[in-house]
Amino acid sequence: MRLLYTFFICCYSVLIHLAAFFGNKKAKLWCEGRKNQWDRFKSPNPNDQWIWVHVSSLGEFEQGLPIIEALKKEYPQYKLLLTFFSPSGYEIKKDFPLADMVAYMPIDTVRNAKRLTANFKLKAAIFVKYEFWFNHIKVLKDRHIPLFYISTVLRPKQYFFKPWGRWFRNHFYKVKYFFTQNKETLDLLHQMGMENLTVAGDTRFDRVYEIAQQAQRFPDIEEFIGERKCIIAGSSWPSDERLLYNFIETMPADYCFIMVPHDISDSHIKQIESHLHDYQLYTNFDPKNQSKTLVINKIGILSKIYRYARFAYIGAGFYDGIHNIQEAIVYDVPVIFGPKYHSFEEAVDLVKLKGAFVINNQHELENMFYRFINDDAFYEKASKICHDYVAGKIGATEKTMRVLEGFLS
Repeated sequence: MRLLYTFFICCYSVLIHLAAFFGNKKAKLWCEGRKNQWDRFKSPNPNDQWIWVHVSSLGEFEQGLPIIEALKKEYPQYKLLLTFFSPSGYEIKKDFPLADMVAYMPIDTVRNAKRLTANFKLKAAIFVKYEFWFNHIKVLKDRHIPLFYISTVLRPKQYFFKPWGRWFRNHFYKVKYFFTQNKETLDLLHQMGMENLTVAGDTRFDRVYEIAQQAQRFPDIEEFIGERKCIIAGSSWPSDERLLYNFIETMPADYCFIMVPHDISDSHIKQIESHLHDYQLYTNFDPKNQSKTLVINKIGILSKIYRYARFAYIGAGFYDGIHNIQEAIVYDVPVIFGPKYHSFEEAVDLVKLKGAFVINNQHELENMFYRFINDDAFYEKASKICHDYVAGKIGATEKTMRVLEGFLS
């Protein structure tokens, strides 16, 4: 089975290289970033001990960041290797200052895994969420390097738990410890007879809570909002934006709107502009222009500006799954999103609790927006639900570090 799995991994790599050859930008970055990587993987000092943290992309990096910060603070004697699978994470964080080396994860073959563990004297490896690379898992176990999974989420319908998934599932026994996000994952692993696990929660709540506590100010945005109440659409896609345009044009005068599109390319920004009449771009902000809409054509500030919102619309719910809602609810901001949210535990929880709300079309969106605008009691209740939910989720980093201490000290 391992030979078959490795064959498919190699085929996947070939397909990525073909996509890069035919001009796919993300595939090209994926390939270019792995060229000559073994020269970079030569540790400068063979006596250094390393902790390897692996994440898929930017979202998983944000989950791993509180653990990375705690590791560097409590165990400064260890070097830190940070690897990414996806260019969308690596390209943004390749100069991350807390890591002693940032790189792409080598393709998941036994040979590559052996080379990696030969180049680094690893004290431990930490994989975030569900980065299951089975050849790397095997070699880490064979080399007696403890592997930990943090913020892990598993579901009964995943391939691990299918009748044909036994080979994949058996790799779980090679993991030293699982820190799960929820009890459902804990129970699935318990049913397999595993005992080295605990419900620690989602470390990303600690990250967004830290950002919220910093309360960074944005004078231009504050001037744009003025005395009005603000609605923010975060990480919107075209399928979201089509539902928003009519409301934006007709919303009450005591409200303003901030749109933060996922894609800020010139072509997409021009597409948005063609549907708006009274708007400004963030990079050309003019305080004398009392426009009703501000379009954020800059990356990296969304998580910090949710604090200005009365309520928020979270994008990608009509695409491949909603964007991060934690960044909004940490400010007690109720959220609204499209129907593709079931892969996100916090979204499922808050829909049940009525701190988050699902819409399926423009009519439902506008009804929900106006309910938040006109019904203060409804808004206050939803806001408090978000506040209480976040308060109960903070602390995953501390729980995780308490267990890791026994292996790293």
